Amino acid sequence: MDNLRLSFNNSRTRLVLASMVLSTLLTATVLALVYVTANRSIESETRSVVSAELTGLADEYERRGLIGLLTAIERRIPTASERDALYLLTDRNGTKLAGNLRQWPDDITAGSGWVQLELRRSDSEQLVPISAASIRLPGGERLLVGRDALARQQFDRVLLRSVGFALAIALALSVLTGWLFTRLVFSRLSDIASTAENIVSGDLSRRMPLRGTGDEFDQVSGTLNTMLDRIEELVSNLRTTSNSIAHDLRSPLSRLKQRVESLSDSRKSEQDREIDIARATTEVDHVLRVLGQLTEISRAEAGVGREQFEDVDLKQLVADVVELYDPVATDQGVTLEVTGSTAPLPGHRPLLSQALSNLLENALRYAPDASTITINIADDGLYTNLSVRDHGPGVPQDDLARLQMPFVTLDPARTERNAGLGLALVAAISHMHKGMFDARNCDPGLEATIRLSRKP
Repeated sequence: MDNLRLSFNNSRTRLVLASMVLSTLLTATVLALVYVTANRSIESETRSVVSAELTGLADEYERRGLIGLLTAIERRIPTASERDALYLLTDRNGTKLAGNLRQWPDDITAGSGWVQLELRRSDSEQLVPISAASIRLPGGERLLVGRDALARQQFDRVLLRSVGFALAIALALSVLTGWLFTRLVFSRLSDIASTAENIVSGDLSRRMPLRGTGDEFDQVSGTLNTMLDRIEELVSNLRTTSNSIAHDLRSPLSRLKQRVESLSDSRKSEQDREIDIARATTEVDHVLRVLGQLTEISRAEAGVGREQFEDVDLKQLVADVVELYDPVATDQGVTLEVTGSTAPLPGHRPLLSQALSNLLENALRYAPDASTITINIADDGLYTNLSVRDHGPGVPQDDLARLQMPFVTLDPARTERNAGLGLALVAAISHMHKGMFDARNCDPGLEATIRLSRKP
């Protein structure tokens, strides 16, 4: 009993049973409609023929009297067996005058409408089922016309056997179809579940299998693989960030500890104490700045702030940021040039300003004197690209993919002003806007691009 209960709790078993039941019900409904329709059609045809014959014989009685009616019935008798036709004409007392039936049924009143009964033929002792109608003639005679229903009953039995046979075939086919369907579905689900188990165990390199059919399973697997790519990227960034935080904050916190401890040295002068306090404050500012940038990256990666999206005029935003950095660029002998335009797009204005500022600061850091930094806006319909290009030394090709990783900097040594989080924040803001960050060498210089989706 427990095994039976477990089998019915199995999804595959339930699907097969559901397919079997639904297919059987559908087939039974269709066959029942065919059976009922066929019977009604035959019944209607029989009644029409019998009614026509009754009307014809009654007309013959009116035109030619009883003799004419007897002649008409006798003329029909030789071919009656071929048509399963039955006739009986009696006088007012029930005495048979003509026909191929023995006697008038005792329980039938002439003119009582369509009836189903059993009577004996004139040439047989066996009772036969009859469908018939009757009328009383003006002279008191009674006329019954019908059809032998034995063939009809045999047809019903054959039809019922055919319906049962068809239901049995439908039941077998539904079980086979349900089994094949569940085998197909559950084989795909089994592949996905097996891969998911490996991923849960820690193997983030595994991906959902694709069969190249383009069906819904492949679409779901493709979506899951995209999600897994993103998860793997985030986990990798998390590991790198964790290691980098431990590395980058150990030094300033150690120096801060030394500065604080040195304040208790009574041999130090007031001036040295002030210097130590200033340096300790610098270390604290550096730690707070790093933590603040990490918080901004985490919030952007999580999509926090999307409720603050508004239509942003990107060209005006670029103009505002360029106006802010133009004095710095002028001091370095660098020209800031803005090209292109686009229609307003949904975005987080402060974060987009922060991302552009980070790109400009990075470009100004490496741009040579008397060079131009170009900020270009390009729209391809679905996305808007905001790119910043300098004419500096560029980046080694192997390091391009690492630029957006936290705590990655190509400086020989990390400094207080560069913790390697600027481009990581830019990439996070791009992802928040359903886009991406990309960088490429232009020989000379580096072009960094933020790709922003135009869909909210």
